[in-house]
Amino acid sequence: MSVLAVTGGTGFVGKRLIDRALAKGHSVRALTRRDQPDRTGVTWVRGALDTPDALAELARGADAVIHIAGVVNARDRAGFVAGNVGGTRATLAAARDADVTRFVHVSSLSAREPQLSDYGWSKAEGDAAVQSSDRDWAIVRPPAIYGPGDHEMLEIFRLARRGVVPLPPPGRFSTLHADDLAELLLALAGTNGRAVYEADDETPLGWSHVEFAHALGRAVGRRVVPISTPGALLALSARVARAVQGDRAKLTPDRAAYFSHPDWVVRADRRPPPALWRPQIATEAGLAATAEWYRAEGLL
Repeated sequence: MSVLAVTGGTGFVGKRLIDRALAKGHSVRALTRRDQPDRTGVTWVRGALDTPDALAELARGADAVIHIAGVVNARDRAGFVAGNVGGTRATLAAARDADVTRFVHVSSLSAREPQLSDYGWSKAEGDAAVQSSDRDWAIVRPPAIYGPGDHEMLEIFRLARRGVVPLPPPGRFSTLHADDLAELLLALAGTNGRAVYEADDETPLGWSHVEFAHALGRAVGRRVVPISTPGALLALSARVARAVQGDRAKLTPDRAAYFSHPDWVVRADRRPPPALWRPQIATEAGLAATAEWYRAEGLL
């Protein structure tokens, strides 16, 4: 049994990680901004990435730190820096001070092209901090993550239910179910060695945007019409969304910039070793289960 220190444990992926860690006999120390219900095997640590005392308490006595927390949407670069660069450095410092050797870091495939967006740049800077540290580290750069409980993809499921799926300019990308990502993070916490991994559902060459739109249609039981959006129009739509919806906007100028990139497919030689981990959830089945969860929650 190990003691795992987790940031982002109340989030979409973090909740799944904690469930799996407890099921396998680990105990968890998890950072939280708000009070959480008591749970056997979990010690909740009140604080955030910018509260050093909380991070110190989180890391104390842990066998590994799994750093999931981060900022996916911010008004400007400073917001991304605070969450994805400063937060990573602070968590690394807490791990070092507590003499926690193993550090597992959740990055993003967008870090592969940091010039495209502030988000990708900030994730790449966070990766650089991990790679230059003296910890025994592993970095996971996941592609598009989905699954029951996710609200980031809810709108595109709703559009598919209406029969029309607006898409970025033509390109290909990879996907990964959140449950599979959680399993990978847990596996990495129990190993050693330094590596950067790109993990996906192992679909050869990934998914074209059009293929994925049709898969969404099958998940919601509708024939859909995929409509590719030119990059300039996508950027304009993002600016309008930001002006109208403010911080609630899902499509932001920063996101439009990296959505328009034609290649977000993981590299086969960067996948984790098969002996360590392989995905268990095919995307077609995972999308169907996600759509069913949205229906059950009255969201679709």
